[in-house]
Amino acid sequence: MGVFVLLPLVLPLTAWPIARLAEQHLHPRAATWLLSAVAGVLAVCSTLCLALLMVVGTAQLPGNPLPDGWSDPEVREAVPYDEVAGKVAIPALIAVITACARAAWGHHRVRRRAGRALARLPATPVAVLPDVTPYAYALPGRRDRIVVTTGMLAGLTSAERRALFAHERVHLTARHHRFLLAVQLAARANPFLRPLRTAVMYNAERWADEDAAAHVGNRRTVARAIGKAALVSRGAPIATLAGFAAAGPVPRRVAALLGPAPAARIWPPVFTMVGLAAWGAAAGATVSALSSANSAVTLFFILKAATPL
Repeated sequence: MGVFVLLPLVLPLTAWPIARLAEQHLHPRAATWLLSAVAGVLAVCSTLCLALLMVVGTAQLPGNPLPDGWSDPEVREAVPYDEVAGKVAIPALIAVITACARAAWGHHRVRRRAGRALARLPATPVAVLPDVTPYAYALPGRRDRIVVTTGMLAGLTSAERRALFAHERVHLTARHHRFLLAVQLAARANPFLRPLRTAVMYNAERWADEDAAAHVGNRRTVARAIGKAALVSRGAPIATLAGFAAAGPVPRRVAALLGPAPAARIWPPVFTMVGLAAWGAAAGATVSALSSANSAVTLFFILKAATPL
């Protein structure tokens, strides 16, 4: 296999142009799904490859409990610079597991604290906090709730408030927090996936913007509400909680809302410029994911063949 065994660690670099194409040519809903799936697959393959490399490195350490066959020359030949790559993979995998655990725990802790803070308030779909600091976010849980402060409501007109509530309801019904958490964990597993995390955060907001505009019936009202909120808001408490004006370049979101609505068709036709770009992004993402998975699985079977019965 040679250097190809290391492909899962570097193939996420190919996702950067894919993220750009998806942002420009796909419906925000489709882009969110596509980029989240690609980030998840590439992160799993990358982590699996790192774990297998760690096994190769650990098998070379004296006194290790692993099968002797895992340190045979045939296995080591599958990994270029096995003495270095295998041993470097040990602290790298520990760092990945620690970073992902901290991110998941941080997300859970923020949701739990927010839920406790709202426990004394009436169990209504919208929780209004008496706070002059303007912010609003969607809080998923057993009872999904929209959290907004009096400071935020005071800065918006009645029509803009309807746009705000419609936007946050989309975050809750579409379960955007799951997409955001998935790409955050993927970016912790492999730093090369950070552009995908940024792209998914932006597209999730654009998804909510477009659905809110369809619900309100006035794209300009939603654009005005987002712009006003961004000027005064500090955003959601954490990136994995979707906020009204907390993610993505706000000027781009406002400009998109002031322009024509994206086509209702999620996937454009193939024989158009937009369609070629969109399907090219999907094909590139699929090839990258399959190549990454193939390299990780091949190394797995090499170790399996070297395992004594």
